Amino acid sequence: MFDGKTILITGGTGSLGRALTQKLLDSNVDTIRIFSRNESKQIEMESDFDDIRLRFFIGDVRDSERLFSALEDVDLVFHAAALKHVPKIEYNPFESIKTNVIGSQNVIDNSLRQNVEKVICVGTDKAVSPLNTYGATKLLMEKLFVSANNYVNPEKHKTKFVAVRYGNVLGSSGSVIPKFIDMIKKGKPISVTDVKMTRFTITMNDALEFILNATVAGKGSEIFIPKLKSYEMPILIEALSELCGKTEQEISGIRPGEKLHETLINYDEIRYAWEINNMYMLANPHYKLFNDSEILENYDGIKKVEGINSYSSDTVEKITKEELKEKIKNSGLLD
Repeated sequence: MFDGKTILITGGTGSLGRALTQKLLDSNVDTIRIFSRNESKQIEMESDFDDIRLRFFIGDVRDSERLFSALEDVDLVFHAAALKHVPKIEYNPFESIKTNVIGSQNVIDNSLRQNVEKVICVGTDKAVSPLNTYGATKLLMEKLFVSANNYVNPEKHKTKFVAVRYGNVLGSSGSVIPKFIDMIKKGKPISVTDVKMTRFTITMNDALEFILNATVAGKGSEIFIPKLKSYEMPILIEALSELCGKTEQEISGIRPGEKLHETLINYDEIRYAWEINNMYMLANPHYKLFNDSEILENYDGIKKVEGINSYSSDTVEKITKEELKEKIKNSGLLD
């Protein structure tokens, strides 16, 4: 569905945006518009990619009119722009509301105004039963996207809104594994908040495949979630010690707003959960087309989720140390 398309990526100079751009350039897209507010990163990205199909738009999702002009003649939007560093957001909560919530509504409104074909927002496990401001803003973003299909007149607007939700991307900006590797290389002890902590993990390549598969499968108002394993903190420390050298560890205690375990589908959401291929799909109960018979008719190979009460990092299958070592080596983090 990407051949010949004009695509806009908000937050396109971030780690996900750059990787998604490369993945899409490998297909026969017409144009990719990179929409971000950091001109230095745009210059760097333009030089690194050197592809005539790329266009660079300086702008902020907080600026509705700038978005409107950038979205002219766009077919697909991947909305990845966000403020995401939890401690900074806790100190500056309304700034995250301006970007993650109001900015997301601006993406929705202007995609409708420009009659974009499909819009995909990139979510996070932090949005499930959130304890911090970042998670709360990303939850609101999801709600805005899945609800946007409710007030669209399909006779006037073809736009479909879809959400994806997943865990920590291995090696993404601000994630814990690159920080730990850097500490070990500098001979510093690893600062661990709690050794009982568990986290979902997904490689960048797997995240990209998931996002694109969800884009193709999405018909509007769904939240798609990949089937993932999780890791336990002692296994991560052992894996890094074997890859980078032995190190000491300090227990710093869980930070405000941080969870011991992460959840991708909570107890109350599981009743709306379906399995499709290698993903889960949450059906919006308020969307008129999402009754069981309509879902079974419109999604090939879909079935209701049964036998689990939630989908959390402490209850899913755990990744082994050797599997985790292989993922870290393949991620390029040790280079």
